[in-house]
Amino acid sequence: MKVLIADQINEKGIDELKDVAEVVNNTSITKEELVTVIKDFDAIIVRSRTKVTREVIEAAEKLKIIARAGVGVDNVDVEAATEHGIMVVNAPESTSITVAEHTMGIILSLARKISIADKSVKESKWEKKKFMGLELNGKTLGVIGMGRIGSQVVTRSKAFGMDALVYDPYITEEAAAELGVTVVDLETLLKNSDVMTVHVPLTPETKHLIAKPQFDIMKENAFIVNCARGGIIKEEDLYEALSTGKIGGAGLDVYEEEPPKNNPLFGLDNVVLTPHIAASTAEAQRDAAIIVANEIKKVFKGESPKNVLNMPVLDPETFQLIKPYFKLTEKLGKFLMQTAKGNIKEINITYCGELSEFKKQDILTRMVLQEILNPILTEPVNLVNANSVAKIRGIVVTEGKRCDAKGYKSLIKVEMKSESKDISLEGIAAKEPEIIMIDGYKVDVETEGTMLIVRYKDIPGIIGAIGTRLGEQGINIAKMQVGRKELGGEAVMVLKVDQKVKGTEIEKLLKLEDVYDAVAVNL
Repeated sequence: MKVLIADQINEKGIDELKDVAEVVNNTSITKEELVTVIKDFDAIIVRSRTKVTREVIEAAEKLKIIARAGVGVDNVDVEAATEHGIMVVNAPESTSITVAEHTMGIILSLARKISIADKSVKESKWEKKKFMGLELNGKTLGVIGMGRIGSQVVTRSKAFGMDALVYDPYITEEAAAELGVTVVDLETLLKNSDVMTVHVPLTPETKHLIAKPQFDIMKENAFIVNCARGGIIKEEDLYEALSTGKIGGAGLDVYEEEPPKNNPLFGLDNVVLTPHIAASTAEAQRDAAIIVANEIKKVFKGESPKNVLNMPVLDPETFQLIKPYFKLTEKLGKFLMQTAKGNIKEINITYCGELSEFKKQDILTRMVLQEILNPILTEPVNLVNANSVAKIRGIVVTEGKRCDAKGYKSLIKVEMKSESKDISLEGIAAKEPEIIMIDGYKVDVETEGTMLIVRYKDIPGIIGAIGTRLGEQGINIAKMQVGRKELGGEAVMVLKVDQKVKGTEIEKLLKLEDVYDAVAVNL
């Protein structure tokens, strides 16, 4: 076995591999050289410099695993790797403690004005009265996103005598009790926290999650810290809140533009800024190297690695049988994730027709879970850990098989039960994935673009009223389908629209007397 180390990693990782493989260390390899030599290697380790493109992957003849010694895999064509049955792994846990410690460091710097006091002394000043600080003991920490890093921050905050409030719609009361935190809604957290820290991924739902309306309800002396992703806090509104004394201070390691240029935050004394270094420690780099080295060793020994970001290697025959359903499960998962309201309680998946005879439906189940859970967690959910992450989150997952596929070759039915809403979808893998049933109503839904799903009372005039209300808001309907079970009962309408639908536009639709529910889904 041969392993190519294409970017510099800690020597500990290299040492781990030497007993199972021939290790070639070429950390200056060019793209052209990589395409030429990759055919000789069974594994490759990269950080962020080397790009493992489709061209590289298609030139690989023996490659079994691509390992990213870090978290993000933007430099790896995961789709191409999946198509060729190559595993992609990373080391998400390597930075958890490091980022949590950096978060606490920024909090301490804000509370005790350490960074501006340091600057003052270095300018030969002695301004003791200017730097009156506050204790963390007895203060309330608000954690937005209770994943791996958020949990580590809570653990460290308790050593300072802090209480913890948590906003995370997907954490169960049982898991919160084990961590010793109180789960609240976002508004309650913002109103009652002395210090807030953000640990959520950047998604359309979390972009500018913290902006002027949120700053307006914070405590006057509150601090907020973001070591997650730039764009979660709206910097323009943050500047206003800091410069007017609306809040006490802020700490950023990430920015809407990186590196930040001519940012007005630079001129403020009540903000601590670092250059996206929360994950940068010698220990984190050491751990990342060791973690990916051990992942490669597992693959070479025929074992399952832990941090797989795509799919386990399948034999060619199995891969061809299951491949048509990959995109369908992706679309079903995305659809369900956007319709969930509150904690997800159960996910039930039934495989019908020829799929019921297939022995590895579990991979498809994990794909559905991956799509549902990844947008709401900071740590990656993959095909290996999807079931365990769901279990930790208190989600009951069941699989079933059924011979009847309603006239189709195969069919997948997914039912999801959340805190205040249940939904079921049925889909087929035709030329393109199609959703053929929503909550028992027959439909024919394309799985691309923006859709609006509306439940309403099946009475004359209501369809026209819905169309009129959307037209008043400038939303153009490209396609409409309706489904009902009985005349005059509840019906469902699926509208394909040309624009993304905002929450305020949904609210106006719900004000119609005979509209029961409406949700927008972007696929």
